[in-house]
Amino acid sequence: MMIKEFRDFILKGNMIDLAVGVIIGAAFGKVITEFTGVLLKTITAFAKVEEVGSVMIGAVDIGPLINSMISLLLVGFALFIVVKAYTTAKARFEKPAAPAGPPEPTAEEKLLAEIRDLLKSKA
Repeated sequence: MMIKEFRDFILKGNMIDLAVGVIIGAAFGKVITEFTGVLLKTITAFAKVEEVGSVMIGAVDIGPLINSMISLLLVGFALFIVVKAYTTAKARFEKPAAPAGPPEPTAEEKLLAEIRDLLKSKA
């Protein structure tokens, strides 16, 4: 019983999507980290900083902080693009909702219709 429920839970589309997202996100994070490392090396080369990855303000090394901030911005932008593409594709492939028929008249509306019909018959 419990194993069947667990299997159903794991095989839901949302869990599989989450697992794939985590794995791809981890791999993509490594790529972005390397990219920002190269970007930071290029920036420090133009800034004539002697030690690559070391940008000092006073006695504080802010190179790793800059690297992390650039990584965060790039990962955030990439995730935004992926989520936007996913929601656009999902909306395109979903069936449009069938238009609902007219709502059932309420008891008050039925009573008013009866009164109207009685008044018409007397006139």
